[in-house]
Amino acid sequence: MPEPLPLFPLNTPLVPGLVLPLNIFEPRYRAMVRELLDEPRDEAREFGVIAIREGRDPLREGTDALYGVGVSALLRQAEELEDGGFEIVTTGHRRFRLISVEPVPMGPAGAHSGDVTAADPDHDAGLSSPAPLLRAQVEFLAEATSESDALLADQVAARFREYRSALGGQVQATVGEDEIPHDPTVLSYLVTAAMVVPQQERQQLLSADSTAARLTIARGMLSRETVLISELSAVPSLDIPGATPSVN
Repeated sequence: MPEPLPLFPLNTPLVPGLVLPLNIFEPRYRAMVRELLDEPRDEAREFGVIAIREGRDPLREGTDALYGVGVSALLRQAEELEDGGFEIVTTGHRRFRLISVEPVPMGPAGAHSGDVTAADPDHDAGLSSPAPLLRAQVEFLAEATSESDALLADQVAARFREYRSALGGQVQATVGEDEIPHDPTVLSYLVTAAMVVPQQERQQLLSADSTAARLTIARGMLSRETVLISELSAVPSLDIPGATPSVN
């Protein structure tokens, strides 16, 4: 059953369990945060994070500019700043499949169209139509598990240790040795977050249909990357994700 969800597109996918701090300064996202803070229940303070395809524009191209699977973020903390923006802390919650996207027009002060109570005093009065918030219809995805997950998890954990060793400790700050989880699904997402791979490969892991499929893909990527690092005596030039994955 499709469900509505406000969208926050990013250049990289979010992963379930990952702690993601965000600086909110655009009028459309300020309005979104205010709307979420009005929700009486913490579990209702949820918005969608989805990765943008390289070189694409979601406002012009809609779903064609976005990857098909994203992760909802739960708003955990919010501090309103003097300029009306927010510093927020979120946690990746549950995966969703994108069905459709519709822009929500914003008023001249950065409020939703028809909302005359919200205001952004710092908004440039010359901008009569701020960029709209994207609101999506999504289908939340269940995580399929199987009896083979435990064996795959042991293999992936071993290869992740080898990979981290080959990187010379560059992912040491991301997760410690005693923090590698035994739960196969949690491990699959932790490796998805911690590997230094291009956006489309991280998205491939996130979009896998099951824990077993994700672990299988991760096992192959870890082996490939470890060999390349060892043979070239060089580490990948991509940035390691700055947010810390939570194993909760």
